[in-house]
Amino acid sequence: MPQMPQPPQAPQPPQAPQAPAPPLPPACADCMTTLQLAQPGALPQQSPSQMFRSADGKMRVDTGNTSVITDPASQKAMVLDHIKKEAHMFPLPQAPQAPQMPQMPQMPGGLPSNMPKPPQVEDLGKGFIEGHEVEGKKYTFHPPDPPKLPDVPKPPELAKPAMPGMPNAPQMPPMPPKPPMPTVAEVWTSTETKMPVLTKVTGPFGQQVCHCKPGAPGEPPPAKFQVPPDYKLT
Repeated sequence: MPQMPQPPQAPQPPQAPQAPAPPLPPACADCMTTLQLAQPGALPQQSPSQMFRSADGKMRVDTGNTSVITDPASQKAMVLDHIKKEAHMFPLPQAPQAPQMPQMPQMPGGLPSNMPKPPQVEDLGKGFIEGHEVEGKKYTFHPPDPPKLPDVPKPPELAKPAMPGMPNAPQMPPMPPKPPMPTVAEVWTSTETKMPVLTKVTGPFGQQVCHCKPGAPGEPPPAKFQVPPDYKLT
């Protein structure tokens, strides 16, 4: 039999272009990060840091003897080693589809990366921290499900003679495994500077709290985002 002709498909309407994200204002902040590991008897560890952001989107984070500079326009990152006076260049990874958290001075080793599932994002509304208006979001990272082990064939059991008049005792059902602990990040960002003011990350590693105080408003010096003249570029 001859095939019936297919009806023509309706043309798809063109997708509206997405509006670019508004530029963030220049800002700087002094931060203090406190890490409390989950191990019994572990003492809290504190580390100061500074953050700078230019009007064109460059970001610099100073922690200890290291500075990390990111440039979204060129898709490059630069790490400055202030001990060896060296600058290392790296390409920026492509932004994932999952919602991103605001940048923080440092992230704990327990924060998941390359998770198969995007984090759950919850809006915490607005509030005030030390006189600064902030808006909060909570990110919940669930670890991947453990792989299932293949079924191992069991050897045949020998038939046991049943005791006369004795019923078999009922067997207790196996207890379900305890779900792994998720990692939860609570981020409060300034509505004026768009910089994180308070960040709390809790997970199997313990808890890390980063508290940032906004600095003087204005554009940071351009030299903050450049390689110092006496540094070697590698």
